[in-house]
Amino acid sequence: MTLQRTALQRNAEDGGRDTGLKETVVRTLRAAGAALGELASGLGTAFLALLVLLWLAVTAVTGAVGVGLLMAPAFLRALHALAGRERRRLGRRGPEVVAPEPPPTRLRAALVDPTTRRELRWLVRHATLGLLLGLLGVILPVSAVRDSAFPLYWKFAPTNTTATSVGVGTAHSWPDALAVALLGVGWILIVLGLGPGMARLQARPGRELLAAGPETDLSLRIAELTATRAAALDAHATELRRIERSLHDGTQNRVVSVTVLLGAARRMVARDPARADEILERAQSAAEQALAELRTVARSILPPVLADRGLAGALSGLAANSAVPCRIDVDVPERCAASVEATAYFVVAEALTNIAKHSGARQATVTARSRGGRLLLEVEDDGRGGADEDGGSGLTGIRRRVAALDGTLAVASPPGGPTTLKVDLPCGA
Repeated sequence: MTLQRTALQRNAEDGGRDTGLKETVVRTLRAAGAALGELASGLGTAFLALLVLLWLAVTAVTGAVGVGLLMAPAFLRALHALAGRERRRLGRRGPEVVAPEPPPTRLRAALVDPTTRRELRWLVRHATLGLLLGLLGVILPVSAVRDSAFPLYWKFAPTNTTATSVGVGTAHSWPDALAVALLGVGWILIVLGLGPGMARLQARPGRELLAAGPETDLSLRIAELTATRAAALDAHATELRRIERSLHDGTQNRVVSVTVLLGAARRMVARDPARADEILERAQSAAEQALAELRTVARSILPPVLADRGLAGALSGLAANSAVPCRIDVDVPERCAASVEATAYFVVAEALTNIAKHSGARQATVTARSRGGRLLLEVEDDGRGGADEDGGSGLTGIRRRVAALDGTLAVASPPGGPTTLKVDLPCGA
């Protein structure tokens, strides 16, 4: 019995070690894969940072003759936009990088602005070290695959072809090919061991320099987030009230009517079968209407067309059913979060309804663009203009929906038209 217990304990310990080893291997592979993805995504912003850094050099050199002074505002806008893009990239792959107050774009104010100086320091580090790390994040896995698989194809390669990915050595025998494969294994070990550290090193300047510094007053951001939270709660409560009204005033009355008609038909079956059959037809019609209203309410919560056809197909459907001729221009190559797509759908639906009711327009245009992690919507009509957010035009509901996702709404509607509605939403909200 003692020997059996010892053997069982040994088997349990071996099984536990095997399980722990598998978990460690899986965890290491996942961390390396995530690190390579982060390095590759950082390569894109690093390349843009290099271009902006070259722009800075040209601006500084030409500043002596006055041309650089004219280029400075555009350069500052490009710098701030690139820094914002890096903040969003880092936020998607880790803790959010809280942005400071919008920095100035005028040269004199920018020279003394701490946020601009921090962004310039980040620009230099990301355009140099960040670019190098990003290139390594792309080159190392390619080299690992090439060198590890070299024994599989070395005989088919030309005689004088360089054997290794580093550009040295040739292979004339199996030992040479196996030596190249060992080099590929070394690349793999470097990726697994150093990849996460390289990703952290690439992201560190952005997390340190692009976040709000100790001198930044975050009270405005806190107030903005508080207002956003309140708008989200208001939008949620408004949506619940709308659904409750739709169910109470429409569907519930239909169901009550079906119940009354079925009771009447049951009492009429024995006395007047023909009359009972007529009542049953009315009950069936009421049940079909209740079912149609239920489907309408369900579609208003989250339209199935978004899941089936995406945002482009859903907006095309709205344009096809619009009372005012509508042209759609959608350039959203990647799917956004479901809540963002639903908000965009309802914004366009409400805007087209307002155009049909109030504007007297002959044509409307809906434009959707995905740029830098943001979804940009624009709805324009050639109507009479003068849209008033306090006049029951539905703009208040649109603003609440947009604010619930930390987005922005801008409305331009001068008397005589045209009316333009612009919405900016974060794609990953």
